[in-house]
Amino acid sequence: MQGLQHPVVRLELTTAANTSPLAIDVAESPEVRIRRLISENPVVIFSRPSCCMCHVMKNLLHTVGVHPTVIALDDYEIPAVPDNTAVPALFIGGDCIGSLESLVALHLSGCLVPKLVDAEALSVPPFGYHHQQQDTTQTE
Repeated sequence: MQGLQHPVVRLELTTAANTSPLAIDVAESPEVRIRRLISENPVVIFSRPSCCMCHVMKNLLHTVGVHPTVIALDDYEIPAVPDNTAVPALFIGGDCIGSLESLVALHLSGCLVPKLVDAEALSVPPFGYHHQQQDTTQTE
């Protein structure tokens, strides 16, 4: 536990027992590190620093109650993103969703929230969200 002492303010920083910091092992190759981050986090965005599309992705996910792990990649690390995905790249539950366009399409189709629930990034759908199930009954 780290602390800051001041005559007026006392600040203590602690880490919850069930959380682990984003570990960076310099011996890991970018490919290994990126795959590890995808497997350890339910929602990950790989981005470039100051990427406006990444900002929009984060805001859309925040609106449904998800706070993604965002990793800013250096230029030499970008080719290590799996599936030859352009950056910014979104992964949910280990699956490559793709770019901002793919995220918006997933959201508009009504499939984003169920996918986030399946990935355990959301425990319950957000307030006001109503998943529309398609009618599978056939009429004769």
